[in-house]
Amino acid sequence: MNLRETIKNIRATCDNYIDPNLLAFIIDDDNHMGTNNILEIRGYDITSEDTYEERVMKIHKKENIYLPLGMMTFMPILNECDIFSSHDYNLQLTPEEFEKYSSQQERLFGILIKKDSDEYQIGKSDTCNCSVDSSFEKLEKTDSEFYKTIEKIVKEKIID
Repeated sequence: MNLRETIKNIRATCDNYIDPNLLAFIIDDDNHMGTNNILEIRGYDITSEDTYEERVMKIHKKENIYLPLGMMTFMPILNECDIFSSHDYNLQLTPEEFEKYSSQQERLFGILIKKDSDEYQIGKSDTCNCSVDSSFEKLEKTDSEFYKTIEKIVKEKIID
């Protein structure tokens, strides 16, 4: 994965669901969310001339990075999920899929990139709630239409 180009690709179309300057989140090893204000972070050998992508690359050498790729909203009773990304989707879920993946509040979905590597996990975060205990949760891979749609969005955004 070319992380720098992937970040540029995501930032180019993410304003439907998140501010492009607040795209990348630092994630602790226990999956709790750290800051997403990359432009105000000091240390990590960051200079004032560094672009957003350069700053994330420097931070990534020492931290896990989460890049949201869209937002999910679940509608009970209808067993539906609306996915907002660079393209919007409306999915009808089976009761089992709805039980497995749904949450009562909106969730961001994206990829957690392990520090100083190209290894990533697809998952969701509850950062929409602005809670102090917000965290990343890996999505269990299944053959469901829901997971396949999320995986398709991920693959469209990653630049090799």
